[in-house]
Formats: sequence, structure tokens, C-alpha cells
Amino acid sequence: MLDHILVDVISSIRHSFDEALLQRQAVEERFQVDVFLGDVSWETSYSLPGEEQPPRVRADVSVDWPTWSQTSYRSWSIGEPPDELPEIVVEIALRVQRLAEAPDTQLVLRALPEAKPLLGVEPLVRSATTIEEVHSGGRVRWAVEATYEGSVRFSESQLETPAEIEPVFAGLTRWISSTLIQLADLPFSFLPPGEEDD
Repeated sequence: MLDHILVDVISSIRHSFDEALLQRQAVEERFQVDVFLGDVSWETSYSLPGEEQPPRVRADVSVDWPTWSQTSYRSWSIGEPPDELPEIVVEIALRVQRLAEAPDTQLVLRALPEAKPLLGVEPLVRSATTIEEVHSGGRVRWAVEATYEGSVRFSESQLETPAEIEPVFAGLTRWISSTLIQLADLPFSFLPPGEEDD
């Protein structure tokens, strides 16, 4: 059994999404290690339950564990007080796809707050919103994607008792679920799944 705070974070996120009844996009899940820099990242995607493939709306979640956090965590685990406690970097991309026509940008932005929700004491901040237009086989399709970024600095208490991490991500998952529902309820026309070449 691998005993590491990053494994606890991944387990907490998965558990929170399962509790929210969101559907994991298994093909999209990745665990990567940068062999040159030593950074570790984990990515996963979830959609609303019952969505066809590809789903109309989805959330892509990325967690990065930088090398300096690993060094800090190792120091803490062997009893040496680190200069800074470890942290993870979190990125959430909320995507509306299979759109049959250009979306009303203001309508989308009203459903996407500039900063939400709190992860510990720091909010996730919306860094970019992209409108995508794809021409393929004589057809045009659109997608909208908004990206939120932030970080979670672990407390000594969370490092000692990883169960304390779960409420942080439970709140994040509730916000993602409600935002996906709001985006799916926007009055957009969607292409049938067979016509979306995502």
C-alpha cells in the first residue's frame, strides 16, 4: 500500500465525485511523472450522469504535485521541519461541447463566477475562457471552456490526519456539480453525439 498525501488527495477527489453521482470519463484519466523535473500530475474528467458520449458538459480536473512539495513532504515525514509545507496546484476546466451554433458568451460567463470555491483559504480563480470553433467535413461545431486555477497548502494537521483533506474536496465537487448542471441547462442547441467528432 502506497502511503502518500498525493494518494490521499486523489482518493478524496474520486470519493467526492462518486458521492456527487458524477460519471467518470475513464478514457481521460492519466497519472504522469516528469522524469526530468520530478513533478507528478494526475488528471481526470467527469460529466453529469446519463450523458451520451461525448458528454455535452464535462469537468477536467488536474492536480500537480511539484518537486519542491515532494521535498517538503519528505522532510516533514522524517521529522525535519520544512521551510514551507507542501501544496498541490489544482486546475479545473469546465467545458460545454457539441454546440450546434456559436454560444452567447455573456450567458456562459454569467454561469461561471470569476473566483470560486474556496480551497482552504485560497479561492480558485477563473484564468481564461475560450470559445472554440471547429470546421470539419462541411460542418461547424462550437465549444466553450473556462479554466480555474489555484493551490492547496496542507496544514500539519492534514498531513498527520489525511481524512481532514476530504471536506476540502467535497466542497469543490459540490460546486463543480452545480456548475455543470447550470451549464447543461443553458438554452443551447447541441449536436447529436454521432455528429460530434471530439
